[in-house]
Amino acid sequence: MKLKAILAGLTLAAGITGAQAEDKWYPSKWGADDEIGAFNMNTPERTLEAAKLIKTGKTYRLGIETNTKVPSYPPRYFHLTVLTPNQEQGQSLGENKFNFADDIIAGWMGSGSQLDGLGHAAIDDVYYNGKRSAEFIRADGLTKFGTHNIPPVVTRGVLINIAACKGTDVMAEGVAINSADIKDCAAKQQTEIRKGDVVLLHTGWLSLLGKDDARFGKGHPGLGVDGAKYLASLDVMAVGADNWGLEVLPGEQKGILFPVHQELLTKNGIYILENMDTRELAKDQGYEFMFVLGAARMTGAVQMIINPIAIR
Repeated sequence: MKLKAILAGLTLAAGITGAQAEDKWYPSKWGADDEIGAFNMNTPERTLEAAKLIKTGKTYRLGIETNTKVPSYPPRYFHLTVLTPNQEQGQSLGENKFNFADDIIAGWMGSGSQLDGLGHAAIDDVYYNGKRSAEFIRADGLTKFGTHNIPPVVTRGVLINIAACKGTDVMAEGVAINSADIKDCAAKQQTEIRKGDVVLLHTGWLSLLGKDDARFGKGHPGLGVDGAKYLASLDVMAVGADNWGLEVLPGEQKGILFPVHQELLTKNGIYILENMDTRELAKDQGYEFMFVLGAARMTGAVQMIINPIAIR
């Protein structure tokens, strides 16, 4: 008892809370040098199992259009400029009269439909696998956890239509989705969430886009901390939703900011997918599908604009 009391006293003296001292979330279960987290579960065997889910051949775009009108978390923005270099006033090039157009992007990768990489979120400057920002964050790109490391992902995807299970088309902002909600809805749909799945939550929120952008960008229903811990306990690869932040906003506790990001990305290496367009899947009751993602390989990127595909 004396030793325990001494250790407790030293812990408090060092400014470490009991929860922090007991919460051993690194090194990762995939090793202290791991950089891809839950995507380690993206095996050939899992891909073959996912391919068996294709029954109709119907495909679904899960990405929305990315443009200046899509609300983004401040101070993010997106702008596209199209040019016809050296072809002023319709001038053609060469004897064969060649013309071409190019484009320039000025904006943030965290715009539109996006993937949050493992270098995105931290707890007191400690990122996934116990790495601190000084070890890998550079102005010209991450030296660890860059989204260019993400493999081609083909796995089982599941849709949990929380809105339908709650008897509504659009859930209200600030409503948290936690373990009881996910278990209840999965049971109603007769959908099992398995190891290695990509789980998408349908709240109906994306239906506001272009109709009530002010409301769409202000807050939204989303995943709660208890729900994030439950999904992490099931060893899923990624969690997404049809909103811009995945987790519930305003948050469940005043003064606690983006704890679901910390739970999934930082502690468990589980990727976050935001602004996923689940409307057509929900309409078709496509609760189980093959999920396909080939993220653009921009060296050192923290996030990435994506358009994953669901195939049924």
